[in-house]
Amino acid sequence: MNQKQKILEIADIQLMVNTFYDKVRKDELLAPVFEERIGGKWAQHLEKMYKFWQTVLLQEHTYFGSPFTPHALLPVNHQHFSKWIDLFTETIDELFDGDVAIEAKWRAAKMAEMFEYKIKYYQENATKPIL
Repeated sequence: MNQKQKILEIADIQLMVNTFYDKVRKDELLAPVFEERIGGKWAQHLEKMYKFWQTVLLQEHTYFGSPFTPHALLPVNHQHFSKWIDLFTETIDELFDGDVAIEAKWRAAKMAEMFEYKIKYYQENATKPIL
């Protein structure tokens, strides 16, 4: 049995992000959405995700931006968000333990909940921009 590690430094964030997105890219529901949006720019996307999670979980402020805006017009629904959070939680549970791992799952769930709500609102009220 592999011993789980704590999320303590950027290398841990990179392991988390890389492992998670490897799963996303193989998932029949999520892969087409991500491939359509990201295309051949996976290296840039992963780098942005390292910085985002480094900022959120390690309080090392390397991410600057608005995380929702790039997602606002994605053709996604509850099923996509449910699968996304399942894969994220699975990744954390496989690799990590400790307080930061618990916080990562909590923050991801809250972010998914907020994004899902805002995207659904925008889809149903396209004449009232939220951006």
